[in-house]
Amino acid sequence: MEGVSPRQQLIMTLARQMGSVTVDDLALRFDVTPQTIRKDLNELCDARLLARTHGGAMLSSGVENLAYEARRLMAATEKVVIGRHAAGLIPNNCSLFMNIGTTTEEVARALVHHEGLLVITNNIHVATILMPRPKIEVIVAGGMLRKTDGGIVGEAAVDFITQFKVDHAVIGASAIDEDGAMLDFDYREVRVAKAIMKNARNVMLVADAMKFTRTAPVRIGHLTDVDVFVTDRAPPEPVVAYCKENGVKLEIADGLAGNDNAMDAAE
Repeated sequence: MEGVSPRQQLIMTLARQMGSVTVDDLALRFDVTPQTIRKDLNELCDARLLARTHGGAMLSSGVENLAYEARRLMAATEKVVIGRHAAGLIPNNCSLFMNIGTTTEEVARALVHHEGLLVITNNIHVATILMPRPKIEVIVAGGMLRKTDGGIVGEAAVDFITQFKVDHAVIGASAIDEDGAMLDFDYREVRVAKAIMKNARNVMLVADAMKFTRTAPVRIGHLTDVDVFVTDRAPPEPVVAYCKENGVKLEIADGLAGNDNAMDAAE
């Protein structure tokens, strides 16, 4: 990377591995002052290689998605909380789609004690999580397996999904714009997500608050296309307004049993 110091190159390597870095951790790791690290991060952000976050920076997105392991580790605790809350909104004895995403995988982990579920998915990790459960049937979409993250994408997967009409769909997104647009990186994955949304009676979006700081080039749809949005913190005010104006139920999962907040947007 031209114009980037050796330490900044190492910072970029860490950011690619973990998705985000913090000033305190980097200062300790490189035995320099926090001010030195802030200068490094500012220069990397000015070069649009990183994007600032509170107390650090994250890998800048917009064209290329983070590696699967980095995505899995980012906001890991928040995704667990979202997964448990979302699973609590899904009844026993129903059918549902679950698409690609590390947050949908946390929903799957929280569904393992449900009964009478029929789960149709294009996510190999979701299938692996739910496969051992005797009271959950799993159907895996056919198509090209994306080795980077275990997602099944392409026209065959889209055609497969359109054979079903299910009770619920659980979908994720790589980014959510302030105008309410849900965004992703791979147009093949987006086509499957659109088919899932079209063929479900109720659509639930699961996404952590970090998705509001990211961007991606391919449009999945708009928040008004979903029925329920489960996240870990209150979204930006324009997003809250979109939900209220269009009857989208906004669920804020705070991780405390019996203390999750719901904003009924239909009111």
